[in-house]
Order: sequence, then structure tokens, then C-alpha cells
Amino acid sequence: MPRIIPIRDLRDTAKISEMCNTSNEPIFVTKNGYGDMVVMSIWVYEQELARADMYAKIMEGKAQADNGELVEGKTALSELRMKYSAMDLSKIDLK
Repeated sequence: MPRIIPIRDLRDTAKISEMCNTSNEPIFVTKNGYGDMVVMSIWVYEQELARADMYAKIMEGKAQADNGELVEGKTALSELRMKYSAMDLSKIDLK
């Protein structure tokens, strides 16, 4: 269930931070009874960005499929193997 708080509650920043980090969902802030802003933890924000990116990639793939821009699975894997086998992996920093 979404949490809705009045804007005056933003004065208690420690409480707001705790609410954001324990609820794992956005907190809706109202001003004069109307929605004004949304506050969320950085973790929730990053999850929402990742979800939006995933959906955008799915839609891009669907559009490519609808346009007939398809590649056989064996061909795609073969191209990836050739690309990465020719790459000098010692130059990649995995830290």
C-alpha cells in the first residue's frame, strides 16, 4: 500500500530516510491535499531505472522482430563467439 505524507513531514529527515529504506517503495508527498512529489531510497530508484531499461529493450526487440530484423540463434551465437574469442581479454579490468 503506498505511503502518503504531507509536505510538512519532510522536516524530520531521519524519519523520512528510515521510511524510504524500510518500505522499498516510493513515498508520495502531498501539498495542500494534492500530489506534489515522490521520495524514494536510492535502491528503489535504481530498481525502477533498471525495470524501465529492461522494458525499453524488450520493446526495441519486439519492434525489430515486427520489422523482420531477426537473426537465427546459431548465427548470433557464432558471431558472438568470433567477436569475443578474437578479443584480448587480458586488457579487460574485471575489478
